[in-house]
Amino acid sequence: MLNLLSSTSKRNGQPIIKAFEQALGKDAVVRRKDELLTYECDGLAAYRQRPALVVLPRTTAQVATAVKICDQYELPWVARGAGTGLSGGALPVEDGVLIVTARMNRILDVDLENQRVVVQPGVINNWVTQTVSGAGFYYAPDPSSQIICSIGGNVAENSGGVHCLKYGVTTNHVLGVKVVTPDGSIIDLGGAIPEMPGYDLMGVFVGSEGTLGIATEVTLRILKTPEAICVLLADFDTIAAAGEAVAGIISAGVIPAGMEIMDNLSINAVEDIVATGCYPRDAGAILLVELDGLEVEVTTNKERVTQICQQKGARGVTAASDAETRLKLWKGRKAAFAAAGHISPNYFVQDGVIPRTQLAKVLGEIEALSESSGYRIANVFHAGDGNLHPLVLYDEAVEGAFAEVEKVGEEILRLCVEAGGSLSGEHGIGADKNCYMPQMFNETDLETMQLVRGAFNPKGLANPGKLFPTPKACGERANLQQSAQVKGAKLF
Repeated sequence: MLNLLSSTSKRNGQPIIKAFEQALGKDAVVRRKDELLTYECDGLAAYRQRPALVVLPRTTAQVATAVKICDQYELPWVARGAGTGLSGGALPVEDGVLIVTARMNRILDVDLENQRVVVQPGVINNWVTQTVSGAGFYYAPDPSSQIICSIGGNVAENSGGVHCLKYGVTTNHVLGVKVVTPDGSIIDLGGAIPEMPGYDLMGVFVGSEGTLGIATEVTLRILKTPEAICVLLADFDTIAAAGEAVAGIISAGVIPAGMEIMDNLSINAVEDIVATGCYPRDAGAILLVELDGLEVEVTTNKERVTQICQQKGARGVTAASDAETRLKLWKGRKAAFAAAGHISPNYFVQDGVIPRTQLAKVLGEIEALSESSGYRIANVFHAGDGNLHPLVLYDEAVEGAFAEVEKVGEEILRLCVEAGGSLSGEHGIGADKNCYMPQMFNETDLETMQLVRGAFNPKGLANPGKLFPTPKACGERANLQQSAQVKGAKLF
């Protein structure tokens, strides 16, 4: 791989910078060191690396040109959207280029008759629903960060959200993508209809975490707004009882639009900040259940879910059918991650998945891990599909605290995998969990995945060091936090 300073003819990177400026315009190239600090990390702020250069394209053609320049000079590059990712997937690489799609924020086409919308990758998730809600439609995938996260990042990480239990994650709502591959070629994967002939390359691309190329246009499937919606809030003495209620609801054949659990620590954190007035502070856990569909279906399931929660020990069940009260019940859950920042200087969030039947067991083990490690762990998660989001609370000012918290996070992931689950449900592997991939996959599995990556990305320039374990990445990961100073980019 070419170092930006390795050639006398390219000394100080000026020819490279000029190439980007000529192709994209000077206002689309960020090179000042103080401005580059904005892009040194994503939502996983513990890992930081200043990029050598940031470029801000507006069109597919400009993205392709930027990638071709990187390919010509053999420069590693990373794609970044809104920077809300929680796995270090958009963490820049040393001496590399960051290609930011934030300016590509146009909704290109709205086709209500065929229930699809075409957007650029910088479009914010919630904008899609806002655009079509007046006509009685919505976009189902709804990460908690949906008011700030972008569709391009959702595609890269295959994001989920509250409604993924019934409606699936991002890949279930993407019909097609226009992609700039790592050599600068422009290709179309998928199409305008749900099923296309040939290999499902679009399915390979969604969730590939920026290692196979950059999505520059995305065709999304939108859904009709349900006839009726009801949200139930059940409170329990213990989080284990709430987990048993989840298993009971699914076993009864009821598939809610979403089911979320918050423990006592999370309940009090959000009430301190959001003050919904709906969450009982003395509850060991609350369970939020959203039911949707035909009026008669929702009414019937409301009664069944209430009965199941009571049988599993619910102290009370509150129901809301009007939009204002439903929003109030969900408000705390949507603000849970932000609220955690008010009860601890820092937190480290994990993203493991377990079978629903293992909820009570694994949550009990996480509680024991919290006690043995001395670190409080707040639990707030997508209970319906077993996607856990334990937040390990700590203070980075305490020497060695982050290294200890990382070990707690690793232990949580080990518990998930041993329970028959997964390392990630929606946040991705990125730079955070790539070292743990061998816990879930054998050497042949990983080699096969690398063959796919190599077919798209033979030079390894697209988001290098992410997703898959490498000795260098695993050995240096802790040093990213320990380093007193972020390394300066060699381009300058």
